[in-house]
Amino acid sequence: MPRIRIIGHGRAGASFAAALTTVGFTVIEVLGRGDDCTSATADVDAVLIATPDAAIAQVASTLSINPSCVVLHLSGAQTLATLAKHPRRGSIHPLVPLPNESIGAARLLGGATFAVAGDPLARSIATALGGRVVEVADDDRSTYHAAACVAANHVVGLLGQVERLATSIGLDLACFLDLTRAALTDVAELGPQRALTGPAARGDWGTLERHLLAIPEEERPAYDAGVSLALQLATGLPGLGANVVVEPAGDDVVPSIP
Repeated sequence: MPRIRIIGHGRAGASFAAALTTVGFTVIEVLGRGDDCTSATADVDAVLIATPDAAIAQVASTLSINPSCVVLHLSGAQTLATLAKHPRRGSIHPLVPLPNESIGAARLLGGATFAVAGDPLARSIATALGGRVVEVADDDRSTYHAAACVAANHVVGLLGQVERLATSIGLDLACFLDLTRAALTDVAELGPQRALTGPAARGDWGTLERHLLAIPEEERPAYDAGVSLALQLATGLPGLGANVVVEPAGDDVVPSIP
């Protein structure tokens, strides 16, 4: 099995070190901030850069060139241009959160999807971890990473809104999580369009109007955006929810939905 040196001993680096060791790779060492990485490419088959995205190019530029060593990064957003100095280069990005070493390693070994590019060793590592492998070209990297952020970060942000609305009426987030889990299961089994339920999917404008009247003004833009996405999914037409707004009428605030 390949010998690998990892640069970056944060959550991603530690997770990969544990997972790779479990499947038989030899992880020589994990280097961190303050370590001299110049000769990190010596005596190994690959160097895995597990630093924050902003540091990848700088770290790669400090590494000595070893034509037999593959330099890889873990970024979903960065292209192979950040590693241009090195003749063998690639990327491997797992589509799972890595919150700590133990959970991260388990997820990396749990059949995760890995987006790879460049040197074939990237695909070999993902396959050895038991993952599903997809190729993402540099030109598609920003769109790919945007989709990944929507799938994780935006969902978490929406659940933050659920928590705020629930708290305002004396409930907690846990009350709603079975609903979220079931919706995700339905998406996985049926696809987003067939999984969609609720007033936007039914064209129930009266209910949507009551929602807008009930929730705080600062929560309305996010709710409006969600309605727009639901309508686009239900009808196949973009932007139908863009005019779901709240407009003043006399002394009252009245929602206006086309």
